[in-house]
Amino acid sequence: MIQSERPPIQDPNTPGEDRRFTMNTFHQGLRPAAAAWLAPLLLISVALLLAPAAQAHHLLSLLHLKPSPMAGFFSGLAHPVLGPDHLLFLLTLSLVGLRHRAAWMLGLLATGLAGSAFGLVVPGLPGAEALVSFTLVVMALVLMGRLPMAVLFPAFAVHGYVLSGSVIGWTTMPVSFYLLGLLLSQGALLLLSLNLLRPLAARLRTPVQQWLAAALIGCGGAWTWSALVG
Repeated sequence: MIQSERPPIQDPNTPGEDRRFTMNTFHQGLRPAAAAWLAPLLLISVALLLAPAAQAHHLLSLLHLKPSPMAGFFSGLAHPVLGPDHLLFLLTLSLVGLRHRAAWMLGLLATGLAGSAFGLVVPGLPGAEALVSFTLVVMALVLMGRLPMAVLFPAFAVHGYVLSGSVIGWTTMPVSFYLLGLLLSQGALLLLSLNLLRPLAARLRTPVQQWLAAALIGCGGAWTWSALVG
């Protein structure tokens, strides 16, 4: 009778190639799981740290400056960066797999500028700040495939509308320089998001993106409620 050969049993305490492979496999499987938890926690932590500035992110208000062309220009540059809702919306565009990114960038900038122009003509619409916060929920639903990417255009227009509210009552020259600074700042952030951060965001696995979408819903929902009841 021919007896089948059994593979030798390796001592688990003996270092060997199989054991190293097992540990490498364990660590490779651990990294995505850890990232899936750490990424949304990091996003929520940063958002909570920036949340107190959500209602006071206009540079002239923070520094108590008077409207002037130079002050308007720097205020336009700083406004999207100091507002956590605006900044999160712009940066999370890197998670959306937009094709023809140059066309999207120009289209979003034009839409935002049109929203700002409309805000100068028809200012003070009720619930505008809450809508800006709710655009984070809209962004999350786009990431989850529940809404089409086209809804990003009206969402960006809402941001443009609210960003113009801080210059109501200014003269023409400071407003013009504010809009120029705003256009340059949004353009730089869109360039960062769609071109520099996109290759990194594309490496994120689906569970990580789902957790990030859930974190956006949490932040957007909390800020929307705060704007409605505040």
